[in-house]
This record gives sequence, C-alpha cells and structure tokens, in this order.
Amino acid sequence: MLADLEALGGSEDDVSGIPDDRLRLIFTCCHPALAMEARVALTLRTLGGLTTAEIARAFLVPEPTMAQRLVRAKHKIRRAGIPYRVPPPELLTERLPGVLAVLYLVFNEGYSTTSGPLVRVELCEEAIRLARVLDRLMPDQPEVRGLLALLLFQHSRREARTDATGDLVLLEDQDRAGWDHEAIDEGLALLDDALGRRRPGPYQVQAAIAALHARAPRPEDTDWPQIAALYGALARMTPSPVVELNRAVAIAMADGPERGLPLIDALGNRLADYHLFHAARADLLRRLGRRSEAAGAYRTALELAANPVERQYLRRRLAELSP
Repeated sequence: MLADLEALGGSEDDVSGIPDDRLRLIFTCCHPALAMEARVALTLRTLGGLTTAEIARAFLVPEPTMAQRLVRAKHKIRRAGIPYRVPPPELLTERLPGVLAVLYLVFNEGYSTTSGPLVRVELCEEAIRLARVLDRLMPDQPEVRGLLALLLFQHSRREARTDATGDLVLLEDQDRAGWDHEAIDEGLALLDDALGRRRPGPYQVQAAIAALHARAPRPEDTDWPQIAALYGALARMTPSPVVELNRAVAIAMADGPERGLPLIDALGNRLADYHLFHAARADLLRRLGRRSEAAGAYRTALELAANPVERQYLRRRLAELSP
C-alpha cells in the first residue's frame, strides 16, 4: 500500500497544489469515506511510521482492538474500491480535520514516546515542518495556525523536560530559562493571528492553554483559573475524558487538590487503563497528605506506564512515600 501511495505522491497528474510529497500523501490517505478515527489511524500506520501499539496508545484503546480497526479499514478500502488519489484543491478543506489530527498525534508520539527515550525529536520536528507547509498552503484556516502554534509551544520546552541524568522534570519544576523563547514568540504571534479571525476551534483552545504556561515567568504566576475555563470550553468542543482529566487538574491547581480530586475520581471508569489518570490522582492524594492512597495510585500508574523515563519518575515518587 505504501509503495502505491509513494508512486501517487510524485504523479505528474497531481493538481492539488500541495508542495510537499509527504503532506500530499497524508491528504490522500485521509479519505472521507472512512470514519475519522480509521482514516487517522491508517495514515499514522502507513505514513507516520507509528506502530500499532503507539497508535493504540494515542486512542486509549488496547493494541488488539486497534489492530482489528486497522484491518477493517483496509478491508473497507478494498471492498468499496476507494481510490487513493490526491484530492483537488476544492476538496482539501473536507480532509483537513483528519490531516490536522495526524500531525497532532505524530507530534504527541514524539513529545512523549510509548517506549525508549522520552522525546523523539525527529517526529516532533517533522510534524512542525508539515504544519508549516500546511499553514502556507491554507493560510485562511485558523485551526492550522492554531495547531502550529500549539506544537511550537510544546516543543519549546524540550530541553527542560529532563535533567542532566535524563530523569523527567515536570512543568512546574522546569527551568524556564531553558525554554526556546524564539519558538514561544513565534507561537504567540501565530495564535494571536488565528484568534483574531474569530473562528475558534480545539487546536486554538489548546494553543491558548499552552500560551498561558509559556507566558508565566514562574510556575506560581500561571493563570490556572483561566486554564480551567479553557479546558471547559475544549470539553464542549471535543468531549473527552482526557480533556476532563486535564480540567480537573487545572481546577486542583487553581482551587486546591480537595476540589480537583472528586472530579478525577469521577473519571475512574473511563480512564482505568490510562497511566496519567492514576499519576494525577496520586499527585493530588500526596498533596492532601493521604500517603498510603497516593502510593497505591502511583503503583497502578507504574504498572500501566510503558516509557522508561516516566516509569523512573513514578518509582522516585513512590520511594518518597515509603516509611
């Protein structure tokens, strides 16, 4: 399949106007005849180079479930005779949500990998490169600009996310002088332009959240009430238990862990297999002085986490709670 797509990518008959072969192929794969999740997952597998396990992690489903979905998507393509053709310019907009989701998830896998080192810089930088190309191609789309701003904000912290020994450093403990402030300034300018178009979307909201972190000179200067409000807006746009988890954490930071913990506990049935749910819950329990319960939550998070850097951090937290 990939060989066929690569042949298409260099076709002399291409009239899409897309100036990058890889981006052209992503648009080709994001066919509207497939369900959004299927087109994104298949593109990540075929073009993004992500494994089935990495894609399953992105969608918070077991690996066998994602494997079955990928097989079903390929079968549908064959049965329905869906052609892999580069769409003409007038059809690019209808495929844009899938393309944005692919770039976002490729970046996320690079930003916090399923296994190996914490960051795969080449994946992050490729997602940013393609987002830049897409922004030049579709400059009238504020969500493209919002996504590019979001990726720049996130990637600006890459050097500060681990210490000299390679251990994880949480956002609140990072040396902000080590952030890439040129990338932050570029992201702020892009976000201001996108928001000025008065067509809000989820990537712009996420970028606005990241901008509030980027603008705070010290962790204690972070506008947590505004971040909680933005997560509320994001939850209305794209309902998701992960968004609700982030909102609960923001409320805990704004109003105290006793306010955030019940909101997190309410998500337990939907996020039982998500290690960051248990890690966030453990952190609030620790802040409340409920050490035994916090240790249990850290143990569960450790059982579920795959990345060795995250696992080492959770072990350290767990050791700090030992008598």
